[in-house]
Amino acid sequence: MAIIAPVENGKLNYDYTDNSKKGKINPTGSTLGYDQFLQLLCAEMQYQDPLEPTSNTDYVAQMATFSQLEATLSMSETESNSMASSLVGKQVILKVTSETTGITDYVDGRVDYVMYENGEVFLSVNDGLYPLSSLDTVADGEYYEGITLATTFANMVKQLPLLENLTVDWEKAIVQLRELYNGMTSYQQRFVTEDSLKSLKEYEDRLSDLLKQQEQTKEPETV
Repeated sequence: MAIIAPVENGKLNYDYTDNSKKGKINPTGSTLGYDQFLQLLCAEMQYQDPLEPTSNTDYVAQMATFSQLEATLSMSETESNSMASSLVGKQVILKVTSETTGITDYVDGRVDYVMYENGEVFLSVNDGLYPLSSLDTVADGEYYEGITLATTFANMVKQLPLLENLTVDWEKAIVQLRELYNGMTSYQQRFVTEDSLKSLKEYEDRLSDLLKQQEQTKEPETV
């Protein structure tokens, strides 16, 4: 729990020393509980204008409002923890900004487990811990697999040489590409772009011509 500065002479004292701790305490006030709220309420009663005092009804209303706010925050935290727990085993995409470079990047993978530490929720993805606030996308397993296969397919096509530089030595790679596509489900094939498929067809046609030329240039066998 954060430390709230005491009220002295109607003002918050930010430079006070706690006898139970060594050195000066720097209160943050980031977390306000019942003890701190009552401390502020007592200070308000002590330093109110005697000519225009606050009524008891106003104090009760303040306490009721604070209780309602605290209950709402507690409910929100419970829902957040529940949502985080439901992510275990799911494929997610995280938006992460480096504290060193300030560059924002994306991390994708499966949530292995959820860890709660100091009131914060962390997701374990690819052996790393990331705050729940970095969550960008939750993906269905089949959807994620389709995206991954399509990306692999596109990268393999890009690794082929220029069409005019193609030789028969690339026959195995082109056959593997066709087998990869044919091995996908119809749902997974939907993620493969038309450009990638068009390129593969062009390479297959070019390879077919090269193999025919190679066959034609073979010397006839002597009987």
